[in-house]
Amino acid sequence: MDSVDTAMTAYRAITGACGLLDRSERGKLALTGGDAKSFLQGQVTNDVERLTEGDGCYAAFLTPKGKMLGDLRILDAGDELVLDTERVALQPLFNMIRRYSVGYDAQLHKRTLERGLMSLIGPACDEVLGHVPRTEHSHVAVDIDGVPIRAVRTDVGIDLFFESAELERARTALERHGALPVSETAVECLRIERGQPRYGVDLDDTVIPQEAGLNERAVSFTKGCYVGQETVARLHYRGKPNRHLRGLALSETAVPGSEVRSEERVVGTLTSAADSPRFGWIGLALVRREAPPGTTVAVGDDGVRAEIVELPF
Repeated sequence: MDSVDTAMTAYRAITGACGLLDRSERGKLALTGGDAKSFLQGQVTNDVERLTEGDGCYAAFLTPKGKMLGDLRILDAGDELVLDTERVALQPLFNMIRRYSVGYDAQLHKRTLERGLMSLIGPACDEVLGHVPRTEHSHVAVDIDGVPIRAVRTDVGIDLFFESAELERARTALERHGALPVSETAVECLRIERGQPRYGVDLDDTVIPQEAGLNERAVSFTKGCYVGQETVARLHYRGKPNRHLRGLALSETAVPGSEVRSEERVVGTLTSAADSPRFGWIGLALVRREAPPGTTVAVGDDGVRAEIVELPF
């Protein structure tokens, strides 16, 4: 972890100014062709066909039984759909498209190495790069000091896509305009505080979107059929999830992967943890519903105590 001074500076940047983090390692694809939207409409949980140029949405792609294979951001860039996902979900997404797009006018293009991605995070992002609509996932083409960029509004700032060869020029320009380089540790701390699960860290192929609290952001209940819809709809309208994504207010540091126990019964697993300057040691866990917020639990084998809390912290 960074030194205390550096970590606190980074945290202050993303909560009170504008932090800058290179996320170029994320998986990136593009889909072109006249059937690109109609194809994805039948594969992911959100309504892709409603998108117009400059819009975007967050979605999941599922097994037929409604379990998550990954999540992704879909951006309508006019001449293509830009797909952005966690690197761990890139191959499953690629495989899904290649397998099920046969017969559609939909062409898949690799973009992970060709395009860089940097995130501006914090309340002063618009002072660094203005003119981006305020609606999450809205995006526009901009230019910063001669570097062409696609700027995308996020829940905590602005994401920037550009040609990989322009990485250093883009970084230099953004720092010149006031962005402060920050560590992934600080950004992960903010993510955990906000209760945003991350696929490959907090979520895997055993999780249904509703268990992770993703229905509102990622699922349309008015669109047509898609893979896994039956399970997702049935749970939403008729059932109760066996697990919920919860926060853990920890007594001290704990290791992700540690079991969470209530009265000696395992009720979940700690998936993320951070030392928050605002809240102390905190974590995320998918916890069984018989351990509701307010329950005191034990985490791991070292006597770490925690209280289950609602998210965000």
